[in-house]
Amino acid sequence: MPDARELIDDRAMQRISKLRLVARTVVQSFITGQHRSVYKGFSVEFAQHRQYVRGDELRHIDWKVFAKSDRLFVKQYEEETNLRATIVLDASGSMLYKGAGEQKFEFARKLAASLAYLTVGQCDSVGLVTFDTEVRSHIPARSTSGHLNTLLNVLAETEPKGETNLAPILQNLSAQLKRRGLVIILSDFFSPIEDLAKALGHFHHKRHEVILFQILDPNEITFPFDNVAEFRSLENSSIKLRLDAPRVRKLYLERLEKFVSKLRETCHRFHYDHVMLQTDGPYDAALSQYLMKRHER
Repeated sequence: MPDARELIDDRAMQRISKLRLVARTVVQSFITGQHRSVYKGFSVEFAQHRQYVRGDELRHIDWKVFAKSDRLFVKQYEEETNLRATIVLDASGSMLYKGAGEQKFEFARKLAASLAYLTVGQCDSVGLVTFDTEVRSHIPARSTSGHLNTLLNVLAETEPKGETNLAPILQNLSAQLKRRGLVIILSDFFSPIEDLAKALGHFHHKRHEVILFQILDPNEITFPFDNVAEFRSLENSSIKLRLDAPRVRKLYLERLEKFVSKLRETCHRFHYDHVMLQTDGPYDAALSQYLMKRHER
């Protein structure tokens, strides 16, 4: 079992720590790097300072603090609201797979830890849900460093096992999240696409923004197996198939392409981001590239 501190790679975080995880669409009236409440009235009370970022209005800079520290800070008020992100991590048996790359779950776990670190680092709130056939842990979103440690410990202790029940999990979660926010799902998404599309639609109805990180091993994408091989289910050990791999490769690749295409179409319909990541590359580089593109929109 990995130590919680090992989930955050210092060199990786140096590459991505300056990138802000921001919502593309309006989440609680997100404006120029700040998350302002739609209920903001005439009377607001000062709450705290935060470091100036490009795009902030100059009228919010605290010039007295600048005179003392030679650093730019802006004032935040009680009625400003932060982004609330929920990371949803698939901990089912299929995430145990390790072929040409890193184990899928280990890749996803590091990615989840990095996203949590980034979100708390920008003074936003982050929560965590882990699941297989049912929810294993559900930690509501908070923004403190102690809360981050709690999330990292849960990630370190979680081990993938059992079957998955993705669509009902997502549907129930959409009902539990009372405030609009950002939902980040890390999974291979091997689930009936019709059920999955319906579940994702519930988040759209409640005006959440959703990012799907589809994590696959290169072997699952190319099916490079030769000769007759036995394939065993990682979710149900009683399921075994002996197949002539070269003969079924074309059919497998066609069905995979059809499934991924439908998943992308679903995401496009709901204006969600779909990001496919292969486990044979560094997770930090993939995340950094995605966040840079997102930040430039």
